[in-house]
Amino acid sequence: MRRLSFVPALAFCTTALCLSPSVARGQGLDMSHGEQVHISSAGPQTYDQNARTITFADRARAVRGNVTIDADQLIGFLRKKAPAPGASTGETGTGETGSGKTDTDTTGAANGDSSMGGSMELYRMEAIGHVHIYTDTDQAWGDKALYDIDQSTLVMTGKHLRLTTPQDVMTARDVMEYHAQTHMSVGRGDATVTTNDGKRIKADVLVAISKPDSAPAGAGKTDTNDGNARSSKLDRAYAWGHVLLRTPNETATGDRGVYVFDTQMARLIGHVHVTSGQNQNNGASAIVNMKTGIAIMNPAPGQRIEGLVIPNEAGSSKPGAVKR
Repeated sequence: MRRLSFVPALAFCTTALCLSPSVARGQGLDMSHGEQVHISSAGPQTYDQNARTITFADRARAVRGNVTIDADQLIGFLRKKAPAPGASTGETGTGETGSGKTDTDTTGAANGDSSMGGSMELYRMEAIGHVHIYTDTDQAWGDKALYDIDQSTLVMTGKHLRLTTPQDVMTARDVMEYHAQTHMSVGRGDATVTTNDGKRIKADVLVAISKPDSAPAGAGKTDTNDGNARSSKLDRAYAWGHVLLRTPNETATGDRGVYVFDTQMARLIGHVHVTSGQNQNNGASAIVNMKTGIAIMNPAPGQRIEGLVIPNEAGSSKPGAVKR
């Protein structure tokens, strides 16, 4: 067995690859912070010296803190670790790091095989086939996934893309992205967000922004360095193309829009239609309170607002009311 020494502490053995970075708080499906990354598989591992990749086949799994990636195949991308400030740049079998710790390369740098050893780090992971990424609270599914550790960005493709939290579900046809640093989830292609209380947002492209990690009510202040992922609550969503907002009482459509979840206020622009029961109002733009049903409708220049009002419809005095 060849043993490789990487920085930070990549231990390569017959069944697993381990990465030991500094400890920081995890967030959602973020694998850029936390404890060791432990990658394993039921099948063989292949190291590509030229591409600097290591492939784990057959029921592969990567675990870091509270985040797990399961897939048919996992590929880890390696690069040379930048030397710590003040550290020697010479490549030898044994060298001191900037932290004072010693990195040992048993592959034999004297033989010129420095690309197999030395100071290396894992900076990207690719998952292929039946991809399932999950924490205690959040889950994501797809056919392929690419995780950029530097940018804390997850990009998933394939059929039946799905991202779930305890509060909501996002689906998309083409691409789904999760940007941990900006608390942003993106769905591309017939994207939909559905919340547990019956709200639904649909568009060609959806960008959902979450609030910072939320602890359960009464839990008190949480430890920001516990390494565990916590679910986030949606703050707002931006939508482009064939936008549809739906609650149990209201439906609003437009070309583009933004929705704030706490206030249940929406702003729609372009070919706006607001429907409550059989009542409908049309305009160029609108600000809609999806909770009360009151909409402020604006016409296009030189045009008029159009509406269809059914007399004596139950509840028509509240939902569907329009201010012009």
